[in-house]
Amino acid sequence: MTQMVAASPLKVFGEMLTFFRERAGLTYEQLGGRVYLSESMLRKIEAGTRAPSANLVKTCEAIPEMQCHGALLKLYETMGPHLKVGVYPGWFQRWPEKEASAKRLRWFEPQYIPGLAQTERYARAVLSTKVGATEDVIEDDVAGRIERQRVLDREKPPQFWTILDEGVLRRHVGSTEITREAMLRLADLARRPHVIIQVIPLGAGAHEGLRGAGFVLAEFDNAATVAYQDTAVFGQIVEDQDAVQELVYLWDALQLVVLPRAESLRLIERIAEELA
Repeated sequence: MTQMVAASPLKVFGEMLTFFRERAGLTYEQLGGRVYLSESMLRKIEAGTRAPSANLVKTCEAIPEMQCHGALLKLYETMGPHLKVGVYPGWFQRWPEKEASAKRLRWFEPQYIPGLAQTERYARAVLSTKVGATEDVIEDDVAGRIERQRVLDREKPPQFWTILDEGVLRRHVGSTEITREAMLRLADLARRPHVIIQVIPLGAGAHEGLRGAGFVLAEFDNAATVAYQDTAVFGQIVEDQDAVQELVYLWDALQLVVLPRAESLRLIERIAEELA
């Protein structure tokens, strides 16, 4: 095996991937074709300058001649939090840590499905709309978003409570197939005991949430609540407690116009059926 002298977790993972690829006698082009990545992207992952995605790891594990036998997956799972370094832009770096340590996440979204609930193809379709974004940047962003979703699959996950405008469900993103897949993913999450998804119906008309962007409230056992808001250029973590309280008031106002939990799930399922 190539000697691992790098301190970076990304570099260590890249060295391991190189070992399995070379042992299988696969070129960058050959492996790239089987894991649906460009040769240049694969080279960057092996060089430790780009983060791997869960999909890449699972696909490599399924290639018989690579003989990973679960080792690559184990490394990915063990180093997961550290592999995210370099995936997120600087202004976002602190949020995944807060998201992962929160007791409860309350997320309002008027435009698209929240990142923690997106499918990989939906995330790619959303992130691909950024003007000037390269394929490598998009794949990095997708990998980071999918990695964050692991917080919902933990043995003791945070409560994830989401309010969506019905327009989010009605908007086709990527294709009809991708949108339907996203609806099925939402429905699956909504059936989990620690997840609450509620929808503001179109019939509610104008509501408080239409005045601004989406936001997330992260609540902790032994720390003050913090929030996160997106803007057209970048997002910001909100720690000023007066500002956080304003978002809490907004959340309470939205609760006045949402459908009940069970009715929201039926609406999501009905939209999925309409897309079939």
